[in-house]
Amino acid sequence: MEVTVELIRTLREKTGAGIMECKIALEGNQGDIEKAAEALRVQGFAQVAKRSDRVTNQGVVEAYVHTGGRVGAMVELGCETDFVARTAEFKELAHDIAMQVAAMGPVYVDESDIEEGDDRPAAQVSLLRQPFIKDNSSSVAEVIQEIAAKLGENVRVLRFTRLALGE
Repeated sequence: MEVTVELIRTLREKTGAGIMECKIALEGNQGDIEKAAEALRVQGFAQVAKRSDRVTNQGVVEAYVHTGGRVGAMVELGCETDFVARTAEFKELAHDIAMQVAAMGPVYVDESDIEEGDDRPAAQVSLLRQPFIKDNSSSVAEVIQEIAAKLGENVRVLRFTRLALGE
């Protein structure tokens, strides 16, 4: 099957990948957009793993206060450059994670932060292990990886805090 400009454009809009990456993925998957998108997603995760040790000294601090003003959260989401920090996808991710913290009340960022003797399930107390509130089929860590793959930079939650009246 011939890979057309329309197929490349459709895949690019769906995944955010570059034109050449889309073309190669479509050629490698006989023009099947779904298979090409999955191949790009897997490739993106591999690239995210390679970038995981890069410094994330740029980013945003996002606050979320739930309707009624009884629960709020602040999240520091880091990335490599201020260019990425200003993108709509990055800002939306920061907002979604702040909403996650307010709604789910995690105690730790990652499983490795869990204190010795804390017997609660990691999926309950670790932000990155929790099911994402907007899509329970993915964890917060998987959502962050998808955005990091799309943006082409290391993205990580640096810290968060949650406030609730009476707690």
